[in-house]
Amino acid sequence: MAKNLKMKAARAALDLSQDELAKKANVTRQTISAVENGDYNPTINLCIAICKALGKTLDELFWEEEQK
Repeated sequence: MAKNLKMKAARAALDLSQDELAKKANVTRQTISAVENGDYNPTINLCIAICKALGKTLDELFWEEEQK
């Protein structure tokens, strides 16, 4: 799994720490770190919670661009 740089960038743009985002998404900081690092494949419910907390859509954060 690739790192989720879009999620990390969106979090940084809002000046949120991993811990602050974790609290908004009702998960642990370690879970947010694992998702950002590509070590954990989040459930759709977690993806939605992260998107709501960051004000982004699923496509904006979790859709992988096609390799050309």
